[in-house]
Formats: sequence, C-alpha cells, structure tokens
Amino acid sequence: MRIKPSHTILVLILSVFTFKGIVSADESKENTSYSRLTDNQEYQLGSGDLIKITVFNQEELSGEYTINGAGKIALPLIGDIETKDLTVKQVEEKIANKLKPDYLLNPKVNVQVLNYRPFYIIGEVKEPQSYPYVDGMTYLNAVAIAGGFTYRAKEDHVMVVRMKDPKKQEIRLNMDEKVMPGDVIRVDERFF
Repeated sequence: MRIKPSHTILVLILSVFTFKGIVSADESKENTSYSRLTDNQEYQLGSGDLIKITVFNQEELSGEYTINGAGKIALPLIGDIETKDLTVKQVEEKIANKLKPDYLLNPKVNVQVLNYRPFYIIGEVKEPQSYPYVDGMTYLNAVAIAGGFTYRAKEDHVMVVRMKDPKKQEIRLNMDEKVMPGDVIRVDERFF
C-alpha cells in the first residue's frame, strides 16, 4: 500500500494540532496554579491587606478596612476581629457569627481583598523598599519595579522569605517564579 502525498500532509497537520492541544492543556494547568489570588479561597489574610466588607442591607456595617499589625480589624458594633492567617471565607463566617446572635437575624457577609499587602525588596537593586503587590508579577518584574539590578547583582535568582512561612526561612527562587504578597526578596551580590 502506497501513501499518497495528500494523506501524508493530512497526517502531519493532525499531528501538529494534537501536539499543540497537549501543550495547551499543560500550559492551562500551569496557569491555573497561578490563578488570580482573588479567586483563590486559600489565600490567608495578613497585616497590610485592604479588605472590603459588605453586610447586605446594612450600609453602616459595611466598609473598607486595613488589617493592622496585630492582624485585626475593628468593626462597628462587634469590635475587633482577628483576621490574620484566615481565609476570606473564614472571615465572612466569623463576622456573620458575631452579628447573628445580637444584631441581625440572618446576616449575609461578603469579604473582598482590594489591595494585597506589599512585598519588600532589598539587596542589590537600585531602589530597595516596599512596593504594592501586583497579581501575576514575577521576581524579574519586582526587580524592574525596584529600578533594576545594580552592577554587582546576581541576576539568575533571588532569595525569598515568604510571609506565610512560620519559620521565616529564606528559599532560593528563579526569576520567572511568582511573587506573593508580603514576600521579602533579597538580591545577592556576586563575588566577581
């Protein structure tokens, strides 16, 4: 049996589309691991996050709050609420439970993160300081925001302390990995 040239081209085209579909599926899996933090129910709140609390049909109980250094916010009627290391869902439940017995029969509470806590960059960058977190930012983007590398900088990696790490250990990460809110990023000096 002899294969016609038109069949060969058809098989090649189908092979390319099949391979492209496999690569696209892998890329989409990778992108979902870095899905928007606002969609991620596992994001843990911390000091410096700006949140918007909406208690439906209760404008006087709704508003924007910055989580203080102790990890708390102060709400009308119910006072201080501990929010540090809680997810958005957990804070919603906590506020609803505090309002339920004495103030509202069936409170409906929504919490939304408006601004994530800043990240900090130190070491061999031109403008070391804190910067507002931007979703999807890589460590290379963070260095660019900080004015770029100094002439002495190691440019292939950064050392990072993650805010959510209770041991506060520095880890070595590649420049194309994603920054998380509250990261403390250090750019090392090279020795030559």
